[in-house]
Amino acid sequence: MKVIASLILAACATVANAQERDWSSPQQPFTIYGNTHYVGTGGISAILVTSPQGHILVDGTTDKGADVVAANIRTLGFKVEDVKYILSSHSHEDHAGGISALQKLSGATVLAGAANVEAMRSGVSPQVDPQFGALSSFAGSAKVRAVADREVLKLGPLAVTAHSTPGHTAGGTTWSWQSCEGGQCKSVVFVDSLSAVSADSYRFSDHPDVVAQLRGSFAKVEGLGCDIAIAAHPELNDLWGRQQRAAKEGRAAYADARACRAIADAGRKRLETRLASEKR
Repeated sequence: MKVIASLILAACATVANAQERDWSSPQQPFTIYGNTHYVGTGGISAILVTSPQGHILVDGTTDKGADVVAANIRTLGFKVEDVKYILSSHSHEDHAGGISALQKLSGATVLAGAANVEAMRSGVSPQVDPQFGALSSFAGSAKVRAVADREVLKLGPLAVTAHSTPGHTAGGTTWSWQSCEGGQCKSVVFVDSLSAVSADSYRFSDHPDVVAQLRGSFAKVEGLGCDIAIAAHPELNDLWGRQQRAAKEGRAAYADARACRAIADAGRKRLETRLASEKR
């Protein structure tokens, strides 16, 4: 019944995708592959990875988007209370703003890169953030703990690996896991934001350590085994176009072994363009 329901919801979502998207806009949930489901908003990705022993949620979208995420989890036939872990990509309002509310609903433990833990607890980004001064604060979360690079989080049959990808934020984290369907398993990667964006007064050329972090993160992401990539901002990997193709071709439309490299290349191009502009 869940599979049939997911197919119906995917068809409905295709209609909704024609509407204008913003960070908090409603979005029908859908299955990407196996036990990996999109439960985010129309503008920000959130992913539910399910198992009989409990579920793992990756990111929580915005403060307003938390209601969308919770409703989407229920629409797919799962319980928010069965979410045992919420994984953070990075501590900005558009991705972490809804985590506090979702943590309260579920009682889950929140995991974040060590350098982002305090921001996740307080909802206030530190001065080292390139966007400091231009960021909105958000509700801080309870039960936040640090995750180490390459640490594997296990829950029943689930095993999700953290990959430290700093630069956009100091504690940015990319997450990977295996999802299986019809006896075939694929490597799924939730790619943290890799973009070199900042407050107006910030110059990346004045912060060679951050530039080095970004370049290291590009290399790490493009080196991951990546059958299916999900970008923190869904349009960065044409998720909506893939969703439309999946309605006709099946969920193989979400697979692209080159996707992680493409996301990293886009981030690299944006950084080099930004550095060049700072020389003028």
